Formats: sequence, structure tokens, C-alpha cells
Amino acid sequence: MQRDGSNAPTKNVADDVSLTLEAYADTIVPGEKRWPGDRAVAGVVTGGGAVAAGALELLRWDATGISASLDDLAQLVNGHAEAYAEETGMRLAPDVPAFVALEYEHRAEVVARLTRPGHPEKEFWVLLSLFCNMAFDSAAHLHTADALRDGHPGLEAMGITSPDADGLWRFRDFGYGRELARPHPATTPSGSPA
Repeated sequence: MQRDGSNAPTKNVADDVSLTLEAYADTIVPGEKRWPGDRAVAGVVTGGGAVAAGALELLRWDATGISASLDDLAQLVNGHAEAYAEETGMRLAPDVPAFVALEYEHRAEVVARLTRPGHPEKEFWVLLSLFCNMAFDSAAHLHTADALRDGHPGLEAMGITSPDADGLWRFRDFGYGRELARPHPATTPSGSPA
């Protein structure tokens, strides 16, 4: 997304899809607005959510298997948002996609309906939701050390510590509060069996 000097986005061809996917990701793991006029991120909490964690980048990663379907998913969720608005008598702002135009609680209701047992498209929406959550809680699309260095909000929220200077994680405290077994005497300094 391109930005002008005010840090607000400027419209380009991919904006509708990007805004819709960001709004969906923000519904799954909410975050704070990135700038005052941010329409995709509802800003219902403080701190970074799925969008700040890179949900859009993860969704567009071909390893997810859904990257080629994102335009269709954005179109579908906007169709569901339009139907929801019509059903509830709500008027949507015409300058953004329908799902983006919904207030957070209405976005959450649309997603809840789409992910309920029995909904014919449930598998698509659950999968999209899982990837949005994955961007926040594991930063699967990033090297963990780089994500931590750059202040990834999800990894920070979970208290993931940075690696040692050599890039490896070592845990000085045993997970069960005690050593479960002594290493074999021939174990190498790196921890490999001899």
C-alpha cells in the first residue's frame, strides 16, 4: 500500500483486497490503529494485533496454499457483509469495501456466522482465521530472531525471549523445575549425541 506524507494510505488497485483482508485479520486478533484514519484496523485494543504482526504478508505467502484465493475470499466476505448490512438495516460507507465499513462488533458477528458449524463456507473462513492467528502467535512467515529484533507484537506478548548472541536459544531453567536426566557423558558441547 502506498502512503502519502500524512501516513494515510493512498488508493491503488489492490487496496480493496488488502483493506478487506486486514479488516478480517484485525477481527481475529485486534490491534490498535496504525494512524488516526486507519479504516481496516478498528482499534478496539491497545498494542499490535494480527495486522501489525504481518497477517497480510503471511496470507500472501505461497506456503499457506491460499494465496491464490485471497481476491475471491475478500470478495466473498464483502458479499456477506453487504447481506448482513441489508439484514440489519445498516447503511455502509461507500468509500471502502463492505466488510471494512462495518464497526468491529459487526465484523465479529459476520465472522462468527461464517465460522459456525453448518455454514457451507466454514472451512474457508476457519482456515483464513487460523492463518491470521498464526501471524500473531508464531510469526510463521518470519525468522523468529528477526521478528523479535523488529518488535513482533505477538511474540512479545507471549514473552518469547531473544536468542543468545550466537543465534541459539538456551534455557537455563528446566521446564519442570528440575533436570529430568543427566546428559550422556559423550554428548558434544552443542548438545548432539556422541
